[in-house]
Amino acid sequence: MNNHVLVLVTTASKEESEIIAVALVESRLAACVNIFPISSIYRWQGHIQSDSEYQMLIKTDIQLFSDIEAKIKELHSYSVPEIIAIDIVAGSGSYLNWLGESLR
Repeated sequence: MNNHVLVLVTTASKEESEIIAVALVESRLAACVNIFPISSIYRWQGHIQSDSEYQMLIKTDIQLFSDIEAKIKELHSYSVPEIIAIDIVAGSGSYLNWLGESLR
């Protein structure tokens, strides 16, 4: 059964993303993390906000989600960070095997 997911997380800076990414990969909670700049428009505390942020794409297994969430909350600067998981419904067999072998 495929339990692979992408976990999406936004951060305020590239440096913050890199700190979180290294911690996740070192602890084998993530096989790989991609980081790229984005523009976000959202409602926060009753106001529309527009910010430059960094999006993290974390490749992992859903069974590790609670540990990933705890590690991100420990290291993240936001009081309510985005931490959401999306199922990987299909992918290259060899890549998905590597992903699984790279995790706990």
